[in-house]
Amino acid sequence: MKKKILIISGGISKERIISLDTGKQVAKELLKNNYIVKITEPNFKLLESVKSFKPNIIFNALHGQFGEDGYIQSILETTGIPYTHSGVISSALAMDKELSKKIFIKNNILTPKYILYSFDKTKKNLLKVIENKLKFPVVVKPLNEGSSVNVFICTKSNLIKKIKLLENYKKIIIEKFIPGREIQAAIIGSKKLGAIELKPKRQFYDYQAKYNSKAKTQHIIPVDLSKNNYKRIMNIAKKAHTLIGCRGVTRSDFKFFKGKFYLLEINTQPGMTSLSLVPEIAKYYGINFIKLLELILKDASTNK
Repeated sequence: MKKKILIISGGISKERIISLDTGKQVAKELLKNNYIVKITEPNFKLLESVKSFKPNIIFNALHGQFGEDGYIQSILETTGIPYTHSGVISSALAMDKELSKKIFIKNNILTPKYILYSFDKTKKNLLKVIENKLKFPVVVKPLNEGSSVNVFICTKSNLIKKIKLLENYKKIIIEKFIPGREIQAAIIGSKKLGAIELKPKRQFYDYQAKYNSKAKTQHIIPVDLSKNNYKRIMNIAKKAHTLIGCRGVTRSDFKFFKGKFYLLEINTQPGMTSLSLVPEIAKYYGINFIKLLELILKDASTNK
């Protein structure tokens, strides 16, 4: 009997376009492999779509706020139908950069030092605080966004200007900038999928570098690491995946500098577009796109 998969994509986050692309690519591949597929938006008709379509599994193809922060997950819990990727609590923890950092630090996972900045609390001597605690340059980013949306590398001279661009957010993270190599590692279920190195032409692997093919980011796989260092990065990624309580697939973003791996964040809803890293890693290690999707679907059905 053919399995029915309901794909939720689109949404209202700043990553809507990427989510639509992920949903389209997933649907195309599943249809090619004899699944019955329907795509829906996460709107007021969502539960109606679930009820009428009666899917075996719901594939969460959403990115960003409301899609990977526990919000949609709490709605999907009410359906009683298995859904892909992480659950309510783990999604919320991973999306909140401060909470996830606290978990990393508590469990001896190296992550860049940071301070939390609240717009409703005037910070006196901010530049001085940063000089004392972090040193410039620093990375400024929203507390709850994905895909490097509104992330800036700041010097002392442009910090205040960049922070003002983020005034719509209640809180932001100001983090010590770590130079070095950008390496990302993927985990699926209990399996260490693999790692990939990125060499962006831009200042860092930002939104344009991720999703604009003209940005010409160089993808390097296999990563040029010693066996010991490769084992280290994959072990850290697996540890973070487990500590946060993730299921399905995750991608952990690292900086490798002076022999140390710094975990920047863990992404519970990695993209499945033609430019996305997890499918590329999987393909290199002998897992084609449909097999990758089926592993994700399997983890949804066995963890619900």
